[in-house]
Amino acid sequence: MKQLVNTFLAILIVAFGLMFLASRLNSAQGYSGGNTLTIYNWGDYIDPDLLKQFQEETGITVIYQTFDSNEAMLTKVEQGGTVFDVVVPSDYAIAKMREEKLLLPLDHSKLPNLANIGSKFMNLSFDPGNKYSVPYFWGTVGIIFNPEMTKGMDFSSWNSLWDKRLNNNIFLVDGAREVMGMSLNSLHYSVNDRNEEHLQEALAKLNKLSPNVKAIVGDEIKMLLANEEAAVGIVWSGDASEIMDENDKLDYVVPEEGSNIWFDNMVIPRGAANIEGAHQFINFMLRPDVAAQNTEYVGYSTPNVPGLKLLPEDISGDERFYPPAEITGRLEVYDNLGKRMLAHYNELFLMFKMNKK
Repeated sequence: MKQLVNTFLAILIVAFGLMFLASRLNSAQGYSGGNTLTIYNWGDYIDPDLLKQFQEETGITVIYQTFDSNEAMLTKVEQGGTVFDVVVPSDYAIAKMREEKLLLPLDHSKLPNLANIGSKFMNLSFDPGNKYSVPYFWGTVGIIFNPEMTKGMDFSSWNSLWDKRLNNNIFLVDGAREVMGMSLNSLHYSVNDRNEEHLQEALAKLNKLSPNVKAIVGDEIKMLLANEEAAVGIVWSGDASEIMDENDKLDYVVPEEGSNIWFDNMVIPRGAANIEGAHQFINFMLRPDVAAQNTEYVGYSTPNVPGLKLLPEDISGDERFYPPAEITGRLEVYDNLGKRMLAHYNELFLMFKMNKK
């Protein structure tokens, strides 16, 4: 009996030891709260110095992980394998997350700096009343081009991309919504069009673009365009700004038919382990000085009004990245198309890429 008791006690000690070790490991991976905050954001989408500053000011250790698409982010959040405290999805993904009850409501009383956000960036269709989300950055989808390599071509219309002079000279960003949306816009249709006839028409037009497409690429599009590996690219405005910092020969335009205007917002996902710390981080990022520093580093457009005033005039006054109302009035936010229609967009985009090969 004594031997049995000793064996049982030994098993208990080992079990408690394993539980303690698991607890420490989970904490290190962002599975628990306390003084740890796990952030899930796009790659290269925050000034690293701000993460250090937040840690110094609050004593909270930040674990920072990145994703490269809203779809990849959604899959990981839905699976629930890792607990994230703050996530930065785009507009249509926020609508989907709300629909699937993947978000926690925000406590606005803990976000006094929310008053710094411009009214035109609040209360948008994907989150009425900003119950679940707080604006982070915004921007457009457009054409970046090298005037020297394109010899005076006019890119005020999407249809300029089909010009035979651009044979094997265009990089496309690897995004179904962006590329399908561009083709739909060129036909004067909405970027959220669900009409099958229109979608097939957009695919057929994309297939005609294939001879001009040098490659469909991801983040490397910035380096390739800066190095003049092609004359033209379809990119997000913030990427365009970064590319133009590397190569000042290039220019950026949002075509007259319209395009996408997007908004990336900070949210707290369901199951967050450090809700208090998440509110602290969001409120920190809403500070004017922090927003201005982050904007200079990232290159995208800030919705923070006093933060914008702290930026140099060559940034805050650049209408390519802070377009006037006459341009933004022609732009559309991506709607949440639903699983079936989004899958169809992805399928059509894949057909185009296969045709390109």
